[in-house]
Amino acid sequence: MIVYAATKKQFQDDVMTNDIAGIVAAKLKEKTAHRTGHSEFESWQNSLQYMDRILSDVTIPLDSGVAIEYHIPQSAKRIDFILTGKDKMRQDSVILVELKQWQTAEMTDKDGVVRTRFKHGEAETSHPSYQAWSYKCLLEDYNQTIQEDDIHLHPCAYLHNYEPDGAITNDFYAAYTSQAPVFLKEDALKLREFIKSYVKYGDSDGLMYRIDHGKIRPSKNLADQLASMLNKSQEFVMIDDQKVAYETALKLALNSSTKTKNVMIIEGGPGTGKSVLAINLLVELTNRDMVARYVTRNSAPREVYKAKLTGSLTRSRIDNMFSGSGTFHAAQEDEFDVLLVDEAHRLNEKSGLFSHLGENQVKEIIKASKLSVFFIDEDQRVTLKDIGTKDEIRFWAKNAGTDVTTMVLESQFRCNGSDGYLAWLDNTLQIRETANPALDGGDYDFRVIDDPGQLHDLIKEKNQEKNKARLVAGYCWKWISKREPELKDIKIGSYEATWNLDTDGQAWIIQPNSVSEVGCIHTCQGLEVDYVGVIIGPDLVVRDGEIVTVPSARASTDKSIQGWKKQIIQNPEATTALLDAIIKNTYRTLMTRGQKGCYIFCTDPETQAYFRMKLGIKQ
Repeated sequence: MIVYAATKKQFQDDVMTNDIAGIVAAKLKEKTAHRTGHSEFESWQNSLQYMDRILSDVTIPLDSGVAIEYHIPQSAKRIDFILTGKDKMRQDSVILVELKQWQTAEMTDKDGVVRTRFKHGEAETSHPSYQAWSYKCLLEDYNQTIQEDDIHLHPCAYLHNYEPDGAITNDFYAAYTSQAPVFLKEDALKLREFIKSYVKYGDSDGLMYRIDHGKIRPSKNLADQLASMLNKSQEFVMIDDQKVAYETALKLALNSSTKTKNVMIIEGGPGTGKSVLAINLLVELTNRDMVARYVTRNSAPREVYKAKLTGSLTRSRIDNMFSGSGTFHAAQEDEFDVLLVDEAHRLNEKSGLFSHLGENQVKEIIKASKLSVFFIDEDQRVTLKDIGTKDEIRFWAKNAGTDVTTMVLESQFRCNGSDGYLAWLDNTLQIRETANPALDGGDYDFRVIDDPGQLHDLIKEKNQEKNKARLVAGYCWKWISKREPELKDIKIGSYEATWNLDTDGQAWIIQPNSVSEVGCIHTCQGLEVDYVGVIIGPDLVVRDGEIVTVPSARASTDKSIQGWKKQIIQNPEATTALLDAIIKNTYRTLMTRGQKGCYIFCTDPETQAYFRMKLGIKQ
């Protein structure tokens, strides 16, 4: 959808009214009923004046096309400014401009990511050149008109208030600035020359209209690239009932339409291959010309599976196929053929940084897709905001008049194929009573370690084999190293360690050097290693043989149970039960990340003794 479309001449006339922002805002309200916020209005008022100056060169044709705020279909992305025309060879040419009012930015050690100041404070965000380049990729990969009409896209970024400082243009970001040049405050003439090199003649045949009305389908190049990536990775081979669920989902996808929508629930515990199944479906559906997305509430699985597919932590064009769960409140009905929602138990009610957008993520996902596939394990709900249950999904499916197909994955291949370990763990954590009071884990290596330092040393030793061992902990220590990296977060006796979150981002579990750090539920849920070490903090203790959960022992920097004190006053019985389940589920999830072994240390001596007793070890 194009909010504002005009010729260069009309655009310049609108700027001359001194109300270009008001004109764009009126168009936006007319087309979407969306009211413009103050910051967005201000950005148009400022940035579009700069673009008017850039276009004032008489050699840029008056009948060139101008589009402002183009909403890319099947995404929440908007392109700030587009100029269309023909190049010197009279080929269709499109300039994509990402506009920023930034004055400063800082480098990070993350690929394609910078840090800058926004209205509510500093935050990490994508480099403007990466943004512009990714929009080009999204259009090339999914717009049939661009694919078949040989339309040439030329992305760039214009930071008109930004004085050169060596950060935003650093060679660290060369992979993206080479694809989408970044122009700063002093580069106005360079940007003008960039535009002139690609637009020599006007837009005589409605180029932007053709793009906007192009059929949405994945390109053959994208499908071939994905299939090639998948075939090279043994980690994505399906086994047993995963194959049955895969074929069932494919059949539902082929039979789903705007008139016959479907919802599928695929239930499975740790190690049942829910993510493997989701990635295989993503690739096959794309190969069948369907628009599919892999969706998770938590970004860690997305980052890791992208890296595993590509074999690199560098951002790639397949990034556009991976999405958070909070963008579908703005999606059109049936905009997607299939949405594959991994870790569906982590879905929230509201979206947005301040939980102020949308109504319900489950409802919005079902509305946005012809087929919604929810991969779920209700025993991995680990925050007060998690609403992803089978009942919730069925409620909104019924509300939408949609059929529901349910399948259960049984095969366990995390935890070394040991159903016994998982049943013993549920019994030991007193989540549910099972017939496994003693651990019969086969080859599964479970140990209680006397000291956190020894535990970390053991994990480092195991990690030397395949870089697949990590130490994690309950979130019972404040994340003070976020602002002061030289400080240690976790202190237990003489042992000291640091949370890793800000160093390696959400791909922490596969970063080669992250074994020296400590992860938490947010960076490991939905992922796996060969060996996991778990520090059980004071939020879960044992008293007289009973598991006792202590929400007040959680660190204040952890948002998982934020607001629990208020809730417990309003509804003490239900909130206490929910908090108890969340804390137990957290440790169950942490203790099932290892395929071959789990080693634990408990900060509370009685709890340590309890786990030893459950292993049959005499004190």
